[in-house]
Amino acid sequence: MDINCIIVDDEIHARKVIEKYIQDLPHLKLVKSCKNAIEAMQILRSENIDLMFLDINMPKLTGLNFLANLSHPPLVIITTAYREYALDAFELDVIDYLHKPIPFPRFIKAISKIEEKLQKKSNSLSTPQEKFIDTRQDFIFIKADKKTIKLNFKDIKYIEGLGDYIKIHTISKTIVSKLTIKKMEESLPKNEFPRVHKSFIVSLILIDSIEGNQIDIDGQKIPIGQMFRLSFMDLINTYLKK
Repeated sequence: MDINCIIVDDEIHARKVIEKYIQDLPHLKLVKSCKNAIEAMQILRSENIDLMFLDINMPKLTGLNFLANLSHPPLVIITTAYREYALDAFELDVIDYLHKPIPFPRFIKAISKIEEKLQKKSNSLSTPQEKFIDTRQDFIFIKADKKTIKLNFKDIKYIEGLGDYIKIHTISKTIVSKLTIKKMEESLPKNEFPRVHKSFIVSLILIDSIEGNQIDIDGQKIPIGQMFRLSFMDLINTYLKK
């Protein structure tokens, strides 16, 4: 199974190291070695990329901000000199977090995780199976409280992530379901339900006000996370009357 890769890193030496590692593994195919996130964005739009090696500390747009704003990112391995961003990175569903300088055996271990992930994806596509969430135009069904509940989009105020669970705050009640916030995000129309924080998705039409880094929905203050602020404000600006 060939794996199409890109590298995104502003340091030429770091790119060269990963390029050499990729050359040593014949099933890895380097499509492009990019020096910044803007260049990488163009490649992701035009090419079929399976895996992105992503640095964090880059000029103009950090790796994590870039990743947070991608609607359909490829699998990601973080490559960085900084250990302190690991938690934020894994909140964005990265597959592995490699600390520079990267030893080749550790690189191999990360690639094994990618291969396992891609194999599971391939198996799921070839084997029909019941989907946990069935998406419709204006509602979805979810499992909660030993029942299958129909959830109308118009009733959702905001969604709060609690690890492997979510709280769905609706106009009339709160529903707890065993889903991740990432899975719920994928099941909702992005322009109507933007993710504004690693733990919160909000209903755009039910926002009462935005002040600083907080959103007010029916008296509830919801924080706007730094990694999500750019995409959220871009969405708001499309409706802003100047």
